Amino acid sequence: MAQGLRNVLTLNSDRSVRDGSTTDLVDAIRRGADLRIGTAFRHNEHIDTSSPSNELIEEVAEFRQTLLLDDRWAAGIMTLRMPVELPEGFGPRPSMSFFLYNQDGTQAIARPYLDGEAPTGAPGSYPVEPDPAMPKYHQFDNFDVGTNGPSHNFVYDFDSFRFLVNDRWREVLAHDYEGRPKSGSIDALTEAFLRGSPVKVAIDKFCIGLVPPDETAPDHEAFIHAGSCYYYTDRKLFITGTHPAVRVKPAIPMRYGTGGWDFCWLVARTDGQVERWRCDPQTLKFDRSTHRYDMRWFVLKD
Repeated sequence: MAQGLRNVLTLNSDRSVRDGSTTDLVDAIRRGADLRIGTAFRHNEHIDTSSPSNELIEEVAEFRQTLLLDDRWAAGIMTLRMPVELPEGFGPRPSMSFFLYNQDGTQAIARPYLDGEAPTGAPGSYPVEPDPAMPKYHQFDNFDVGTNGPSHNFVYDFDSFRFLVNDRWREVLAHDYEGRPKSGSIDALTEAFLRGSPVKVAIDKFCIGLVPPDETAPDHEAFIHAGSCYYYTDRKLFITGTHPAVRVKPAIPMRYGTGGWDFCWLVARTDGQVERWRCDPQTLKFDRSTHRYDMRWFVLKD
């Protein structure tokens, strides 16, 4: 990935634009680009406020899933991260850390706990309790405290935000929810796949099921990496089992809230069918469902 990385947007600590543009970031995400975000912070300001160490820590984090909203707003989600307790190792409880960053530097965290401990709280909104030892941390809200799936939205005033993209992906096929081609071809997808190219799928309106019937939401597209891929040569049907994906109620900016997110694995096919195995973050119970979506397929350029 490093071979194709370029910095398309840098924000200052106050999230004003230092260099690049959000337009360049949005254009890259639309083309299927991977996203990493570089930040910098002090150990005793962000990790351990009781520590005498003022050491600067540089971080570059991978946002394995990206989203495009209203064709003008980009966001990314860390879908593979378990919490770490720097500099030693992991955090105190096994969970996922679904950090979400918007193009304006606003951030969010959803944390489904995986250890099966009994909840001590109920879903809903809770008071925000600011930590006076962390003046750079600005928490906006607090949801589902004491449950298996707490979340909140915030800003941390990192020294800077660097939005880095790998823009070496190319779209090779687009089709509607019944598999009818809009552009490209299944042959172009399979030829690249058989050469060993990584594959990515963009699913239109992927999170629409989280929008209540009486509400509207922006158009959106979720970009998800493919895992193992399969091609049925007689049917000309391409299938992938994806990496884990997070659904978030679509909004600008993207934010977590009670009942507004979950996570899942997908089996996506070029006939428009997607089978979803969804995990409820509150109960950790799984359910299966089958859906149909318009999709776009990308491969990494040679």
